[in-house]
Order: sequence, then C-alpha cells, then structure tokens
Amino acid sequence: MSYTELKRAAYEANMELDRRKLVVYNFGNVSEIDRAKGVIAIKPSGVPYAELTPDDMVIVDLDNTVVEGKLKPSSDTRTHTYLYRHFASIGGVTHTHSTFATAWAQTQRPIPCFGTTHADFVYGDIPCTALITDAQIARDYEEETGVQITDCFAGRSPDDAPMVIVAGHGPFTWGKDAAKAVYNAVILEEVAHMAYLTQTLRPDIRSLKQTIIDKHFLRKHGKNAYYGQAQ
Repeated sequence: MSYTELKRAAYEANMELDRRKLVVYNFGNVSEIDRAKGVIAIKPSGVPYAELTPDDMVIVDLDNTVVEGKLKPSSDTRTHTYLYRHFASIGGVTHTHSTFATAWAQTQRPIPCFGTTHADFVYGDIPCTALITDAQIARDYEEETGVQITDCFAGRSPDDAPMVIVAGHGPFTWGKDAAKAVYNAVILEEVAHMAYLTQTLRPDIRSLKQTIIDKHFLRKHGKNAYYGQAQ
C-alpha cells in the first residue's frame, strides 16, 4: 500500500510551519490522517526542519503502531492519534510552541475574544485546558494531553474552536487536513499576539459583546454563511 501522497501532504505542512516561523529548530509537528486506511503521517521525532524530506514522514495507525518508516515518530504522536479518535471531523493536527500562544498557555487561562479578527475564526474564547495532574503524568503523558484537550471540549464543538492551548505547555490546532491545521496555527499565534497587546494597553478590557461575535463567526461559518465566493 502506497502512502506517498499522505506523506507529501504531512511534509509540506511541516515545512510551512518552518516558513511561517512558528517553530524553532525541531520544535513542533504536523500530521494528516487517511481515515479510509486508518493511518496518519507525522513528522519524525527530533529531526530538524532543514534536514526533513517527504520520505522521513512516519506512517502510524490509530493504535500508535508504526506501519511504515525508518525513523521514530514524533513524541507527540499519541496526542495526535487520541484527537483523531475523538474528533471525527478533523483531518490534520498541528502542535507548536509558538511564542504568544505558548505565553498564554503558561498563564493557564483562555484567550478572550477581544475583537472581530478573533471572532472570524473562533466562536468565543480560545480554550485553555486544565493543568495536567500527577496521575495523568504517571500514566501516559502524551495520550493524557489528548485527554486534557477533549475534556476541555466537553459540550463544545471542535469545529467552532479549531484550536486550544494546553495549560503550561502550548498550542494544538486542527482542520480538515494538515494544511488547514497549520493555517489555524498561524491564526492562533496572530490572535494570541493581538490579545496580549490589547490587554497590555488596557488591562481592564472585557470580551467583545456577543452580538458582534455571533455576526462575525456565523457570517463565515454558520449555515447561512455568506463570506467568500462559495455558494
């Protein structure tokens, strides 16, 4: 069975992270899933972006067994597979330690929706998980990171907020494929930067009123969306 196209898609998405300067050295990873085949392609662990090739991508099934590849998969693989198993609509996952999103994660609080740029992409705040417990760390740290994320989305659609910050850790984003997951990582970093500047300039600022949030999000993502050229 050939995984050439899947590996190429994951490779291109990983390289886009580097081009967008969301990663330093070998930090960060992107994966894409082929749900029909039940496998993902993901960046190998610890390989610098300057050395990465499409053939280096590792094929892993949803039980975390390596199906194809000479290198070890990302240490975050078990987080990725957990998200694919629990968020049925997603096709790609990205993890970075980008500066502003990670700074918010280190505050252990969500990113409030202060303006329409944020509301164009996320319906409400950008959620922050609970801090991982000692019991979770002792079990399976990477898989439990996925648990942190899905717990944070209890009662909330991952399509309405295709991104999260993991408390004390950093951001994860997702989308219909790896390219869209990276796109959302770029958006998250920009929105996190804006939120930092907004709160710095005016510490008492409150979230944008709900009617404006509704208008901006739903005109792009609602059933009656009218933004863009799609009919």
